[in-house]
Amino acid sequence: MNVDKLRARFEDYCDRYQSISMRREDGILQITLGTDGGPLQWGRRPHAELEEAFLNIGRDRDNQVVIMTGTGSEFSGPVAEPESNRAAHKQSPDEWAELGWESNRLLTNLLAIDVPMISAINGPAARHAELPVMCDIVLAAETATFQDSAHYTGGLVPGDGVHVVFPMIMGLNRGRYFLLTGQVIDAVEARDVGLVNEVLPADELLPRAWELARQIMLQPEMNRRYTRLLLTEQLRRQLHDLLPYGLALEGLAITR
Repeated sequence: MNVDKLRARFEDYCDRYQSISMRREDGILQITLGTDGGPLQWGRRPHAELEEAFLNIGRDRDNQVVIMTGTGSEFSGPVAEPESNRAAHKQSPDEWAELGWESNRLLTNLLAIDVPMISAINGPAARHAELPVMCDIVLAAETATFQDSAHYTGGLVPGDGVHVVFPMIMGLNRGRYFLLTGQVIDAVEARDVGLVNEVLPADELLPRAWELARQIMLQPEMNRRYTRLLLTEQLRRQLHDLLPYGLALEGLAITR
């Protein structure tokens, strides 16, 4: 039996998504998020596409290191407007059952990628900033900012993983304040509180990500894969325990 036929193949998924462009060189996969040639605008399509893309990336053993970045001057947006969002958030139980299922897998599929991940945050990350922060090495352009604009201040219970990721990385009190106030943190402060490892000029961001990726590639494959598993296990366990609970509470607050 040819087991390779059962695994994801790059040529089958690399051009599948409107919100994600991909290139791979010497085992290093770069995924660039965007909408219509510009910065990523969050909505149902990128949410669904990233959930599936993370699954396929993790099932393709030719991916040895992954770099995640954005398009143009922003990593992700737009900033959620609280008043307009509250009514839009209302969903039927069936609608939330689908979106909640997808939200769970969005993060668990990201963590199921068992090779080192580097994020290169090219500008403001106002929506789902937890995704790049969950990478093993986090690089930010000097213009990057971090905000959770779409949850509590946007009319949602912050239960789809941000309640685990930010308090865990920033510290409990800083994380709770960040989520409750919609605080905007610039790149230098993000480095100071532990969200970011390096702050770089925009034109040095991706070259540095590729430099680090090639440095990581010098190690044997099993060293890379098992180190990724080991260093993400604590985060994986906390999400396993608290993500379904958070999604349940988030759903209770918005179902009609």
